[in-house]
Parts: sequence; C-alpha cells; structure tokens
Amino acid sequence: MSLKELQEKREKLVHDAREALDDIKKNTDESRAAELDKRHDDIMADFDRVEKLIERERKTADAEHRSEEARARNRPNPGDTEARGEDDGQSPDYRTVFYTYLSRGADLGELTPEERAVLRRGVEAKAEFRAQTVGTTTAGGYTVPTELADFIVKSMKAWGPMYDEDICTTINTSTGNAIKIPTVDDTASTAEDRTEGAALTDDGGKDVAFGQKSLDSYGYDTEFVRFSLELARDSIFNMESLLGDLLGERLGRIANARLTTGSGTGAPNGVVTASSLGKTATAAAAIASDELIDLVHSVDPAHRVSPKVRFMFNDLTLSALRKLKDGQGNYLWQMGDITKGQPGTLLGYRYSINQAMDSIAAAKKVVLFGDFGKYYVRKVGSPLIGVLRERFWPDLGIAGLIYFDGELGDTAAVRHLITAA
Repeated sequence: MSLKELQEKREKLVHDAREALDDIKKNTDESRAAELDKRHDDIMADFDRVEKLIERERKTADAEHRSEEARARNRPNPGDTEARGEDDGQSPDYRTVFYTYLSRGADLGELTPEERAVLRRGVEAKAEFRAQTVGTTTAGGYTVPTELADFIVKSMKAWGPMYDEDICTTINTSTGNAIKIPTVDDTASTAEDRTEGAALTDDGGKDVAFGQKSLDSYGYDTEFVRFSLELARDSIFNMESLLGDLLGERLGRIANARLTTGSGTGAPNGVVTASSLGKTATAAAAIASDELIDLVHSVDPAHRVSPKVRFMFNDLTLSALRKLKDGQGNYLWQMGDITKGQPGTLLGYRYSINQAMDSIAAAKKVVLFGDFGKYYVRKVGSPLIGVLRERFWPDLGIAGLIYFDGELGDTAAVRHLITAA
C-alpha cells in the first residue's frame, strides 16, 4: 500500500471513530454507548497501526536511499577492476576496516598492518576515557564507528521524547564535571508608573532573585548484547541497524525514564518530579476538557508562546483525551499529517507521547503542559560503545554506556495535572 493510500485510510479511520462517538447521545442506553465507545477505541487502535506503517515506510525509503548512497561511494571507477581506496593511494576509512574486522571473526591478525593502524587511530581519536585504567586494545575492546553512535542516539529519541533536543534544551559537554545553571523567574515583576519629578524607588523590592541548579553526570550501561560470529560475518550490512536498535532501545528506555520521573537524588531530576501543580482533576479516573484548559492557563502566557511548548502524557492517556470535546462540540484532539511532517495537536498545541508517565488513576500526575525548553538535558559526550571478543569467543559482545543529567530550570514553566486521590 502506497503512502498516499495509507494516509487516506488514516483519515477515514479518524472519521469513522468520531462518527462512533457522535452517535452516543444523552438518551443512548448504556450497553449501546459502551459498544460505540469500544468501536471508537478499536478504530483508533487501527489508526495507530496505520501511523506506524506510514512511519515505517518513510524509514524504509530513507534507509534505501542511504544504502544506495553507500553503494555509490564504494562502486569502482568505470573501467576499474578493484574498488577505489585499495590501489589508488587512499587509506581505507575506519568504518570499512571495522566491518572487515567483524567479518573476519574479530581477529586482528586477519587485518593488514595498514588496516590495524586505521582501526587504532580511530579508537584513539574517538574514545573517551573516564578512569585511569590500562586496557589492551588487542583484547577486542575497540569502539565502533561514529555512525553507529549516531544511529543509537536517533533510536533513543524514538524510544522517548526526553532525550530529544527538539523537545528539551540540551547541553553537550565533553567532560562530566558538575556545571551550574543560573535560574530566574521574573514573570511576576513589572515596571511602575512614573511621576514627574519623583525620586526613583530604591527599596530592593524589584531586585531580580536568581537561583542556581546543578547538572551532574550519571552513568548508565546496556549490559552486553551478544551476537554470533556467523551473524557478524554473514549479515554484515544489517549489523549497524540491528545493534543500533538493540542498544538504542536499552539506553533510550533508561534515559527517558530517569529524565521523566527521576528523583533528583543520585539521579536526574525528572520533568514530572520537578514540575509544579497546575490543576487537580475532580475525578480519580477521568479528565474533563475544562481541566485541560485550566492546565494550559496555569502556565504563564510568556511560556505558552515558546517554540517548545507542548503537552506530554502516555499513550493510554492520549486514548482518553481523543474523545474529549469543547463546549461547541469540537474535538480537542486534531489529526496531523505525518507524510507532511505536520504533528497532531491537542487544544492547538503539540504533544509528545511519553510511556514513562503514569496512566490515569487516583493521585497520578498524568498530563504535563508547558515550555519544555526550560528542561535542561546535559549530555556528556556521545554514547560509548565497545566490542568484546575474548570473553564470548567465538561469539562477540557489544555494550553501550551513556552519561547524562536533567533538571527543570524554571518549575513554573512546566505544570502537571494530577488526578483526584
């Protein structure tokens, strides 16, 4: 099915789902209402599946495009019998040598002196050493190509929104020393009327109050992912994607969870933990449309115009919010167009799905709203990735390690809706 056909199917599903809800009237009996409500949920589940298919088609097209570019780079020149870079005086690149290293059983003895030199230079240039320890590179502890690290970061963003620089403000540092962030909230202060000839007030009442928060460096690892020698040898062109998904999912899961609900003590201060109260719902197991509007207006208008202002909640909460209408019978949730890069919106604002947040239940912070640009994610270097050979011989093991921290600079910038106890 083409992207256009999937998009058309997606639009029809939304129409059918809303038609089911609209059929629920005040005089509709409970059994019929429950049936229509379930029909809506089933249709929207199909809608989510179609959205994933659209996204998969786009990713597949992008991957095919990248693969074709890679093949084009490695094609021989017209009339040549060997690939460029072998006999034209050019040294092989690190990525090519690393793949050769894996495909030959991760045995350095199978590499030429020139290839070993390229591999060694790549490790020394890209590795980040955090402790005064002595390691032996010949034990198989070579870092993998930078491209894989980038792929893992992309996978982490897909797993959860809190590691995404398009949502939060990221600070990238090469070292893990604590850094201090000055904080200030001056939204309640204004200037005063000026009386001609009167002396300016100087009582300190309008002084700016600064605060300070610290961003540290907390480390998390994936544990080892083992893969067979045969897989490394025979499926070499799929290894980067496979390992990127595996390591990215593990790192993304822990990073998103800590940046969402971290305690702030020996861990990042998660955005839910750091947010301030915006609205308490009347019910313990439901949210009303007016309560979402109150949540929006609990955030200062200065923050509501930020390019990073948005809602955040988990997928089950989104399922409930899709059914809400305003006083004129208009749905609060509006479908976007993934093929055009247009996101769905809630009350006209973008939203992010964060599975680390609680579902709707008693006394839970289930919805966030505000300027997520005020949430700072400190990333210490790139993900550190290493391959270990001897420990798992004849198979191989690969593991990832990241360092990061998170803190909300202005607690009034992001507020939460909590359900009734």
